[in-house]
Amino acid sequence: MLCLLVAIGYVVMHAGVGWGTPIASNVHVGTSPWNLPWYAALSTMRMAVAYVLSLAFSVAYARAAANSRVAERFLIPLLDILQSVPILSFMPGVVLGLAALFRGRVIGLELAAVLLIFTSQAWNLAFGFHQALHSIPTELSEASTVYRLGRWRRFTRLELPSGVISLVANSMMSWAGGWFFLMASEQFTLGKDSYRLPGLGSYLAAAAERGDVLALCLGLLMLVFVIVLLDQLLWRPLVAWSDRFKLEQAGGQAASSSRVLDALRDSELMAWIGDRVLRPMTRRLDRRLSPPPTPLGAPVVPEAPRRRSPLGAAIRTGAALVLLGVVAWGALASARALATLDAATWGRILLASAATLARTTVALLIGAAWTIPLGVRIGLDPVWSRRLQPVVQIVASIPATALFPALLLALLALPGGLNIAAVALMLLGTQWYVLFNVIAGAMSIPSDLKEVAVTYRITGWRRWKTLILPAIFPYVVTGMITATGGAWNASIVAEYVTFGGTTRMTTGLGAVIASAANHGQFPILLAATFVMSAIVITINRLVWRRLYGLAESRYQLA
Repeated sequence: MLCLLVAIGYVVMHAGVGWGTPIASNVHVGTSPWNLPWYAALSTMRMAVAYVLSLAFSVAYARAAANSRVAERFLIPLLDILQSVPILSFMPGVVLGLAALFRGRVIGLELAAVLLIFTSQAWNLAFGFHQALHSIPTELSEASTVYRLGRWRRFTRLELPSGVISLVANSMMSWAGGWFFLMASEQFTLGKDSYRLPGLGSYLAAAAERGDVLALCLGLLMLVFVIVLLDQLLWRPLVAWSDRFKLEQAGGQAASSSRVLDALRDSELMAWIGDRVLRPMTRRLDRRLSPPPTPLGAPVVPEAPRRRSPLGAAIRTGAALVLLGVVAWGALASARALATLDAATWGRILLASAATLARTTVALLIGAAWTIPLGVRIGLDPVWSRRLQPVVQIVASIPATALFPALLLALLALPGGLNIAAVALMLLGTQWYVLFNVIAGAMSIPSDLKEVAVTYRITGWRRWKTLILPAIFPYVVTGMITATGGAWNASIVAEYVTFGGTTRMTTGLGAVIASAANHGQFPILLAATFVMSAIVITINRLVWRRLYGLAESRYQLA
């Protein structure tokens, strides 16, 4: 444990030395194998920082939405909009803005990379935790009210434990999403200039550009090594630990196990940290943030009305006016940029949208067809779970963008080669959202319900119809919502490919966005981004949100 902390400290300090240096364009990223350990450490550090930010944002955002119907009507549609905006579309603005904010220093590029990875990690975490909060059994929610736990104790004793299984499953998916866009996050192209950060993603991108198959294979091997290491040291212990949060009234199935978790539980250092640091800190937070629970039968003292500070009201009003001004300025500037496009360009964008819509639909259907049965099998069967869940975690974490050059070489010789390759890349980038949510849904089915099904000999299709499908339905919908956004985002790297110095593209909205970003055609980039966001939001509103409402009203295990 101490060695790990020392290694993390060394990486942070060594990387921080270069953050104050000026940004240079067209930086050469060496493909020597000796660079791989350091590049892997840098990429893992960016992923970890982005994940911590994503987790904090998702928990706060989902809780704010779940605890207020009024806020939910605004926050959930806003989350739809945020996940629908493709990463590469706002990359130029983010890079230029942060580079200018930090006076052209490398730390601006580092923060841009972290922010872009954040956008590939946060949305499914927020959707998953929001769905978990709505799945809290009514009797537990009423018990927290009866015992007057207060906001902080309700969050730490009921809401957070209820969402742990979903958060762990979606965290693995978030890391897989982050790896998927790692190559795009560590390499920015603005017109003729290319900005690169040393890391595993830029290493793979450089190897692909030069057609260096050996370097590409070595980079993939290092990536797989990092993923396996994280699975053994982080995800498997977390999955085993999260078993304690299952809601069961009868004896459950065999729990997951982890040697690392067993070692941590037996560690004297961890016991000392728990006794001397974590538990005193938890008690202090409880006392400071929430009053002690009121004993049953004690008179309820109504809370005194809060006094609103005039200074606070002025600050909130000023911030709202500034935000309104920025939005109005952005809308006006966008309208002026879009007005410069002719009808032929709009027609090309709409035609490209139809092509990408067809590819994403095919990818989602194929993904759902095989992930739902497999996810249920893994989630319900402890033997399958023990054998396949680690394999799925590792395979899902391997970025399809790194495999894409090899896939492209194999498929380009076929009729419609790039079209098939684009669908394959979308599938590789989105199917895991559905699979991990289905696994979480199947694992959350209470053992007493499964035992009732066995007792009454409910098998085959009747078991699927009466137990499995109703139980996993909310999770499937959540997975499909995030998979839809992921498929459209993946189209940007699937429909426009550079390998061995040659760029190949097919008709599609992703190709329009990637080409416009690379050539600095900002009006076309803006128009294509607007159309993609509008399509994703429309699909979510008309299809997935209605199914989400159905899941909340009819298919709750509460």
